[in-house]
Amino acid sequence: MTTTDSGNREKNAGRRETGDGRETAAPGRATDDGDLDTVGSRLSTAPREDAPHLPSLGVIGWARWFWRQLTSMRVALLLLFMLSLAAIPGSLIPQSGQDATRVADFMERHDTLGPVYEKLGLFHVYSSVWFSAIYILLFVSLIGCIVPRTWQFVGQLRGRPPGAPKRLTRLPAYATWRTEAEPEQVREVALKALKRRRFRAHVAGDAVAAEKGYLREAGNLAFHIALIVMLVAFAWGQLYRSEGNKLIVEGDGFANTLTQYDDFKSGNLFSADDLNPFSFGLKNFRGTYEPSGPNRGTPRIFEASVDYAVGADGEEKPTRIEVNKPLEIGDSKVYLVSHGYAPVITVRDGKGEVVFSDAVPLLPLDSNVTSSGVIKVLDGYHNAKGKGEQLGIQAFFLPTYGGPDTAVVSQFPALLNPRLNLQPYHGDLGVNAGVPQSVYQMEKRNMTAYKDAKGEQVRENLEPGESMALPGGNGTITFDGVKEWAGFQVTQQPGSGWALAGALAAIAGLAGSLFIQRRRVWVRATAGPDGTTVVEMAGLGRSESAKVAEELGDLAAAVHAEAPTAAEPEPDPENPAPEPPVVPSEGSEK
Repeated sequence: MTTTDSGNREKNAGRRETGDGRETAAPGRATDDGDLDTVGSRLSTAPREDAPHLPSLGVIGWARWFWRQLTSMRVALLLLFMLSLAAIPGSLIPQSGQDATRVADFMERHDTLGPVYEKLGLFHVYSSVWFSAIYILLFVSLIGCIVPRTWQFVGQLRGRPPGAPKRLTRLPAYATWRTEAEPEQVREVALKALKRRRFRAHVAGDAVAAEKGYLREAGNLAFHIALIVMLVAFAWGQLYRSEGNKLIVEGDGFANTLTQYDDFKSGNLFSADDLNPFSFGLKNFRGTYEPSGPNRGTPRIFEASVDYAVGADGEEKPTRIEVNKPLEIGDSKVYLVSHGYAPVITVRDGKGEVVFSDAVPLLPLDSNVTSSGVIKVLDGYHNAKGKGEQLGIQAFFLPTYGGPDTAVVSQFPALLNPRLNLQPYHGDLGVNAGVPQSVYQMEKRNMTAYKDAKGEQVRENLEPGESMALPGGNGTITFDGVKEWAGFQVTQQPGSGWALAGALAAIAGLAGSLFIQRRRVWVRATAGPDGTTVVEMAGLGRSESAKVAEELGDLAAAVHAEAPTAAEPEPDPENPAPEPPVVPSEGSEK
């Protein structure tokens, strides 16, 4: 074929000859070069630029679409993952609700990150807008997922297992035999056998339909409901929680009111009326330590003996509070969290009058309870000249003093050889300036140290019962003995019980949804052409299960025991069975 012939054929391809010899354009063909572009565009597989006019969804349509997306399992898992990620900053960055001092220190040390974190709400993650938005969306998503599935599951429980398929042979587990028993008898035997194995079964036509494993879906629903309970309990506990600390010296007491706490923090919806009314007093504290070996000094027993009373007029009851064994009163728990020593100090002024006498708690510095603190005498003290002043005494306490040749640290946490090291100052402590001060630190800006005859700062180690004379006849400081103190933490977490119940229910529901297998079984009994009953049994697992065949085998054995296999008919010699036709194979002669 030449090029010309090819061109003529292409030109004539779009024409056809009529009966009178005239040529007309064939349908769908271009008759001139101007229409070639149109034809080419129709033959192209590229999408047309003109989009079809789709109906608008409208407000209701978009709302329905958004609701379906929100209640889908994919979005619920995504929100759960986002909630886990959102909780990470709350563990890495100091939170204002837990430690405001660390937050202030972070802001002071980071001039750039501090304001950014503050604007993003990273110092109060769990009460921030973005964390609450994820939390609420996850809550709504779970409810929107659970409600329709619950109604569907209730409908399944109220209904009956579906009837048998037309062809049971197509199911993965199948068994059949012939029996002399009547079809009705076989179905009755199968119904009893299935119900003994806790199947929901009923007779449907010529078969018995049964189903088992409904607890799988119940476990799935229980898991999702438990998640909602945990979310509610967590929110409830965060909004109404409270946590306070109190240091109590032996012989002193505590009442559960806001003014009694050393420090206190609570949730956004907590009020003082939510505090449980109770009180307790510390009778004594007992602590024992490992005396020798590689674990020398390790605590063995920490317990506080207290008398507590519930309500304003409650009867006092004795009890002991130990580590990880709190005192529980209502939904409040009193934990034993710390321990230390409080030397008993008596201060006399230049006239010999007692101006201070009390046990002063000191804070431990190491594992051997080397402790430090400040004794502040604010009122009543007058020096030898009768001038009113304030005293500040820097104190270091060593429960077990190792001697002058050792470092000024305790050698053991128990009271084996106690010493109290004192450094006195006089002047103005600055407590009247209106600036808050720590009771364990001293502002020395307007204080003057006492000096001895050599011009050195006065500093002495005192044993229990010894006194220290202030230079110039300005009074004495006496170390009368040692008391012990215990630090208690009082927490009130109203949703903790519900959170624990939700966690246990979630584990149980998840286990049920994973290990319980839902399956269906059908037993069909029909009369065969030879007068015997044909029994067919088939099983189908609604989920991946390798036990369907085993269970069907056990059921078949139980039914077969009541409806055994019929004997094979004996051949009739006068009417032998016809030979089966021979099917020729490929390549054989016909």
